[in-house]
Amino acid sequence: MNDDAKKTALRMIPYGLYVLTAKGADGQIAAAYINWVTQMSFKPPLIAIGVKADSGAHAIIETTKEFVLNNLGKDGKGAAFAFFKPTVVEGNKLSGEPFIEGAVVKAPVLESCPAHLECRVTDVVKRGDHTVFVAEVVEANVKTQPAGRADDAILWMKDLGEKVFYGG
Repeated sequence: MNDDAKKTALRMIPYGLYVLTAKGADGQIAAAYINWVTQMSFKPPLIAIGVKADSGAHAIIETTKEFVLNNLGKDGKGAAFAFFKPTVVEGNKLSGEPFIEGAVVKAPVLESCPAHLECRVTDVVKRGDHTVFVAEVVEANVKTQPAGRADDAILWMKDLGEKVFYGG
C-alpha cells in the first residue's frame, strides 16, 4: 500500500472535535480529545466512538461503561488544544476548563461546550490501537442553540489549521 495515498485518503474523512470525559468509581477523572464519532441509531439513540486503547479514559470507560461526550463549539479551539496533552484536574477544572457533573452519568460536563451527550456503553469492539465503544445516549443537553445547521456549530479538525491532522 502506498503510505502517502493511505494518509491522504484517510485525512479526507471530515472530523468534528469532542472532549470525552469519564469518572471512575474511585473518583478518578480522565479526559481525552477524540474525533472518531458517529451516530449509529435513532431508536434507541446510539453513537459509536473510537478511543485510544492505552489511554486513561479507555481504562475508566472499560470499567464503568459510561462517559460524557462534550461537543466543542466553533469558539473551542483553546479547549481542543488543552486536551491534546495529558489532563490536569484542579478543583472543578480539567486542563483549565471549568466543568460540572453530568445529570445521569456523573462524569465532567465542560461548561464551555455548547452541547453534550451522556452515554452508557452497550457494545465494545477491540481492534488495532483503538477500541470502538457503542453507547446509548441516556441524557443530552444543548446549552447554546445553533444559529444554522447543527453540524456547522461544532469545531472541525480543519478549523484548527492547515497543519493539524489526526490519523492516516
